[in-house]
Amino acid sequence: MIMKVYYNQKCNICNIEISHYRKKNLKYIDWIDINTPSKDLELLGKSHKEMMRRLHVINQGKIYSGASAFIILWKNMPRYRLLSQFLNLPIIFHIFTMFYEIIALILYFKNNKNLNS
Repeated sequence: MIMKVYYNQKCNICNIEISHYRKKNLKYIDWIDINTPSKDLELLGKSHKEMMRRLHVINQGKIYSGASAFIILWKNMPRYRLLSQFLNLPIIFHIFTMFYEIIALILYFKNNKNLNS
């Protein structure tokens, strides 16, 4: 089953990170820029603003957002599985989530000018 990763290609930081993962050329991951209209985005039922706010992953029919999306992504990537296990430990996950939300909010406001809706 293909995992779908929704990211903001217009965000320089986001694009650099996702480009790093894309170089792994993993055939079971579909990388989708949220700025390109697609039926997939409509099916998620989220606004463009909501999509810009966090990374989103669909894996095995379930939608993950934010820090949880990164955990699922890394869990399914060679060389990142150990990182996903570590960051998924209860106390560590809480800290990781807070850190992610702060960075994501800063990037959201920085990239807010790219909103189309």
